[in-house]
Amino acid sequence: MKRSFWKDKRVLVTGSEGFLGHHLMPLLKKTGGRILAPAYPAVDLREPRAVQRLFRETRPDIVIHMAVHGGGIGYMKAHPASIFYDNIMMNTLMVEASRRFHVQKFVGIGTICSYPKFTPVPFKEGDLWSGYPEETNAPYGLAKKMMLVQTQIYRRQYGLNGIHLLPTNMYGPHDHFNLDSSHVIPALIIKFHEAAVSGSPEVVVWGSGRVSREFLYVGDGARAIVMATQRYEDAGPVNIGSGCETTIRELAYLIGRLTGFRGRIVWDTSKPDGQPRRRLDTSRARKAFGFQATTGLKTGLKRTIAWFKKYRPHEKNHEK
Repeated sequence: MKRSFWKDKRVLVTGSEGFLGHHLMPLLKKTGGRILAPAYPAVDLREPRAVQRLFRETRPDIVIHMAVHGGGIGYMKAHPASIFYDNIMMNTLMVEASRRFHVQKFVGIGTICSYPKFTPVPFKEGDLWSGYPEETNAPYGLAKKMMLVQTQIYRRQYGLNGIHLLPTNMYGPHDHFNLDSSHVIPALIIKFHEAAVSGSPEVVVWGSGRVSREFLYVGDGARAIVMATQRYEDAGPVNIGSGCETTIRELAYLIGRLTGFRGRIVWDTSKPDGQPRRRLDTSRARKAFGFQATTGLKTGLKRTIAWFKKYRPHEKNHEK
């Protein structure tokens, strides 16, 4: 970590209290920069006046924009309009304010959901515009994609130094554990843990299990953001991932074993699978700023399950 890059910098981080923020903030605090982290609902990033006031009060040198409204397939399918509106408003206002207040660097955290539904595997950044995203992810993915467009055209017209990162599905401690809105790994951990504890003979899992995903341990993802902020200067988007592909069937059986479940898995094929395959070409991140994931899936899942069993966040969510 090059502390001279961060010295005396005011770093504004949105989404700092979220899943990724729990892992990024400790790394940023070690940089020597002054870390500024507004919390929702004290600052509503969908409101122009609130965003303008935030920038006037903080006067940031660097902005890392992670705030997001999203969730798993079921949640995405049930809330497409609010997901699109919230994300596109937050992103648009944050980039515009960064331009108006002469921010030295804007780091936008995008999503793998921006890629077309049938992108050739492994996904290369140049394929981002070769088709429409998978339907259930499209409102979220397109709103994030517009942040990339805005960042690039603001660079051309106004000279805003903005970069755009495309992380794959992240998981780890402090993830959002709620069956109604979680992504696949936390949802499966809840299901298999509860079935193991209760002695249930089966667990029902959405879809066919044949689709594949790439998963990135959140600690690696946070490290990539710090490295990119410090070293990456180009307009082109950058994939952030592990480069390893796993089917949902393989994932489910692995989580079942790690949680102590000994029953059978029933696949509910009436539920959507989502995008058929996901695996990223991560060579640009490796060449441009030296990032490479170091945490294997089994190791990351063991850490996540151990944290989950200790804190049982799903029970707190249920109480709310």
